[in-house]
Amino acid sequence: MPTALVTGASRGLGAAFAHRLARDGFDLVLVARDSVGLQRVAGDAARLGVEIEVLTADLADPTDRAAVERRLADSRRPVDLLVNNASFETGVDFRIADRGSLQTEIDVNVSAVMLLTHAVLPGMVERGRGSVVNVASFAGYLSASGSAHSATKAWMLAFTDTVEASLAGTGVRMIALVPGRLRTGKHRDLEPAGTSIMWLEPDAVVDVCLADLARGRTVSTPGLLYSAVVHTLETPRRTLRGLARIAGHRRGQMRTVVPDRQPETSKH
Repeated sequence: MPTALVTGASRGLGAAFAHRLARDGFDLVLVARDSVGLQRVAGDAARLGVEIEVLTADLADPTDRAAVERRLADSRRPVDLLVNNASFETGVDFRIADRGSLQTEIDVNVSAVMLLTHAVLPGMVERGRGSVVNVASFAGYLSASGSAHSATKAWMLAFTDTVEASLAGTGVRMIALVPGRLRTGKHRDLEPAGTSIMWLEPDAVVDVCLADLARGRTVSTPGLLYSAVVHTLETPRRTLRGLARIAGHRRGQMRTVVPDRQPETSKH
């Protein structure tokens, strides 16, 4: 069975990824701080007959994060799909936000995404297969005023562009998921299903993301409204993405040619 590791898997979009991937036959490694929520999601997924491994970890903590990195780099138990879903948001204007909370945003939304991806990619490239899903946000394109969280999601979009461009020909894929407002928890009572096109169902978001990943897309934007806006905003990014692939190809050609040249002998 293929194996998927999902961070932030105790609720919301992470739980939706876990349920869908279990239905697709993936064994799961579920990661989150909330051990109670993890056990609940693990129990639901286990009923589908897949193997479940639970790692209770705070990705803002270097020790906990290192344990997840080791699991991703374990060649004896390869991970075929990494879903970087865990996220943290201070929820207040940058000017009055607690510095510790701001650092946690960076640790979870930036450092963890970078380090976990760095841990899993070498094995995927060596095996010639694998995928990484980076759960960004529509706010990464159009952020709220004073939101440091939105800035971390913009970084995730740029990070996915940069790394994905280097994976051409490896058999490894990477995609940025750009969800809008998700109807989870209390939002289900505030905004019943079907009342606004602004709200998205987590299960439907996961379905669209995995379909786009299978099609080889590098950005997935569920929801007609969000998709229309991002399609416009992505036009310059698509151009840059193409140029990056061309540049990467040329650099690859240079690396194969330059080492074969014989150094000139000195005349002195």
